[in-house]
Amino acid sequence: MLHRKKRISLSADFLVWLRQSTPGFHQAPLTHQIAIAAEQLSLHADPADRFLAATAQVLDLTLVTADQRLLGLGTIRTLGNR
Repeated sequence: MLHRKKRISLSADFLVWLRQSTPGFHQAPLTHQIAIAAEQLSLHADPADRFLAATAQVLDLTLVTADQRLLGLGTIRTLGNR
């Protein structure tokens, strides 16, 4: 979406870039446990942000983000990427 909106520029076609940039990445399924955790977070209403934060919380991951609203979420480890 950011590439389409011209907010970022990729050196290749999006699908080519995605295949080259994500080897070794694994998908995290949206489970009932994550959905429940997303609802229980004291966080702004954006559902995508809530699911990202809840996924990090439930799977004990570090959430890497430039979004200031998601940094420092208490028990959820975050890392600013700017």
